[in-house]
Amino acid sequence: MTLAQCADNPAEDAGKQSPDYVRISAAAAMELRLVRGRFLRDCSCGCINLLQNYDVSCTANCTYCGLARTREGESVDKSFIRVDWPLYPTSLVAEKVAEKEARSGVGRVCVSQVHHPRAYPDLIAISQAIHQAAPAVPLSALVSASTLNEERLVEVKDVGVDIIGVGLDAVTPELFSNTRGKGAKGPHSWEYHWKMIRAARRLFGPMKVNCHIMVGLGETDRDLMELFHNLKEEQIAAYLFSFNPEEGTAMEAAPRAPLHRLRRVQLVKNLVEEHGLPREAVGFNDAGEIARLEAPELMVRRAIAGGKAFMTDGCPDRQGEMTCNRPYGSYRPGEPFRDYPFRPEADDLAVIGKEMRLEDIWRP
Repeated sequence: MTLAQCADNPAEDAGKQSPDYVRISAAAAMELRLVRGRFLRDCSCGCINLLQNYDVSCTANCTYCGLARTREGESVDKSFIRVDWPLYPTSLVAEKVAEKEARSGVGRVCVSQVHHPRAYPDLIAISQAIHQAAPAVPLSALVSASTLNEERLVEVKDVGVDIIGVGLDAVTPELFSNTRGKGAKGPHSWEYHWKMIRAARRLFGPMKVNCHIMVGLGETDRDLMELFHNLKEEQIAAYLFSFNPEEGTAMEAAPRAPLHRLRRVQLVKNLVEEHGLPREAVGFNDAGEIARLEAPELMVRRAIAGGKAFMTDGCPDRQGEMTCNRPYGSYRPGEPFRDYPFRPEADDLAVIGKEMRLEDIWRP
């Protein structure tokens, strides 16, 4: 995907707040014909991602997030996952979603919350606006768990949302506190996030709740594998991202996960989720890194050849196929793919094989 030619003007955006206005990802804006642009390999963007907008962008203070409260700059100048999020009237976005649904179908719409006093009622209002304009389009909500309770989750479901996403990101209590909670002067709690995740799982059902998880915040591979197994046992989806530092954040100088590490984590995650790989099949060194993989050759070869392990994790469309591919959520244009927004082709898989250096941990 090339960068969209966005008409977003921060000076003009001041005062235009949710629920009357929403930000929309550059890729989704292209999909709805609100801006011009071109998708790499014609992959398209099946999910229309919306983001709440306020004069104070977010009152949380996550150490890796471009919307963090203490990041320098005006709210309208702050970025989210390093891509453009042009601002439009919610009514216009709803109209364009309905037009796209009538023209060729919309895989899904996802409304993303920030942490803000109005985030919950505005989530309801924006969801209602989209659902009224295009009632057949599936709706997801990527929520700030700290703004919710069990009663509010019921209301979210009642307005037509069928999948709940939770930005867990950090995978251990200590890391969560240091990057999102008290250690970061933020409002979030590991315990309360899990309370809401499990409440949503009971209400929405198996695999209708997902946790966003980030590789590279300071966790070990052992931590990640433990979480993957636990989420599978609870029938909660794991959506994997790669940490990519943003300028001006507390973690701007933190290193990214090496690409070989990410590829191995992606592969083993897929083997756990879709091939039943047991816990004892993966061994770790003293640093908690994957050092041994004991899995049948056919299983591993099939997982790699299928390519899904290395694709973006995202919510499905009405046919159950992944439709939320978030181009450039984990890397910048021109960089090696961290996750692929389309199914990797043979040449891509050859590159992935070299990046993964699988021979260091697995012998067929």
